[in-house]
Amino acid sequence: MKSSRRKFIKMAGFAALGWSVCPSLAGARSGLYFQEQDRLRAKQWAMAIDTKRLTRDVMDKCIEACHSLHNVPKIDSNQDVKWIWIEPFKNLFSDQAHPYLTDMDYKPFLTLCNHCENPPCVRVCPTRATFRRPDGIVLMDFHRCIGCRFCMAGCPYGSRSFNFSDPRLHLKKLDHEYPTRTKGVVEKCEFCAHRLDKGQMPACVEVSEGALIFGDLTDPSSDVRRALKERYSLVRKPKLGTGPQVYYLI
Repeated sequence: MKSSRRKFIKMAGFAALGWSVCPSLAGARSGLYFQEQDRLRAKQWAMAIDTKRLTRDVMDKCIEACHSLHNVPKIDSNQDVKWIWIEPFKNLFSDQAHPYLTDMDYKPFLTLCNHCENPPCVRVCPTRATFRRPDGIVLMDFHRCIGCRFCMAGCPYGSRSFNFSDPRLHLKKLDHEYPTRTKGVVEKCEFCAHRLDKGQMPACVEVSEGALIFGDLTDPSSDVRRALKERYSLVRKPKLGTGPQVYYLI
């Protein structure tokens, strides 16, 4: 009887471990779902957003590409879920604005998770549902998330959304490449880690017509480093010391 009970507990533990990692994240961690030679690698992924090329049409394309690929629901309420969205300059850079920036105050910019070098969301998560990969991408393991929303409280950028209801009820079309979420789960941008692991660039970058630049921040020859060398850039709330890896070229 004791032997059977021990065997049951052991099998249940293995099952729980398997359920705790969604397919795309399992691939990102173990390499089981892509060819290793195809994987795009970096020591620190980063994004530069060229604000001079951010037309409304480009921003809409980026949002549509991201949200359709990742099955992000459109709810049209204060419970809306978003991975990448539009905010005016004064909302994103309130600590760097002043009364004489009138032309810039209401200029629309794209915003998303900053994939911080020192992410406070990771520190406060009690189940390690949110974690930082060695290449700097901050990921979510949706099956580990218990919905405590500590990560939302910890994020100073408002980059996370909570599913107050089943998000699948608000999806007209499913993309089966990426897993859907459930009620009570937090979600956010993941720099398309599953695409990078297959040798593809993030979806928003592909459709941005050059407005979004992505690459290895540690590589002086990368597109993102060249862009940062040639142009003045801003990051959001630099005084907090989180080390945002999304740069805005002004």
